[in-house]
Amino acid sequence: MLNHNEHDGHNENLFRDCPEEMIGGVLDAAFDVHRHLGPGLLESVYEQALAYELTARGLAFARQLEVPVNYRGHNLGTGFRADIVVEDCLLLELKAVDDLSPSHLAQAITYLRLLKLKRGLLLNFNKRLMKEGIKRVVI
Repeated sequence: MLNHNEHDGHNENLFRDCPEEMIGGVLDAAFDVHRHLGPGLLESVYEQALAYELTARGLAFARQLEVPVNYRGHNLGTGFRADIVVEDCLLLELKAVDDLSPSHLAQAITYLRLLKLKRGLLLNFNKRLMKEGIKRVVI
């Protein structure tokens, strides 16, 4: 469900870089979610809680954003969805797994390329300490 801070889609201004202070605010939000909920829940719970925290911080974002794949002008309709895109510049891919795998990194890189974004964060909430579950992705 979209709230007033969420976008219905993405715009053409996706090549701008994210300010470090905004990324810091997103990480603070993730730490707050992990501090309150701890590890061991489903990814969807963390997504809802993170959306709450991002809204509380006044950050614009889109949840479950369609990631189009175009080939020769034709949308392939792959059904990819990015968990959260913050301020049209930062991809957040949320996980609740024992360990991040190379396929999780490949997924994030694919979404960054297709959405024409430079930065992303893989956030694995299933770690004892949140700092152990953060992987920055830059292309």
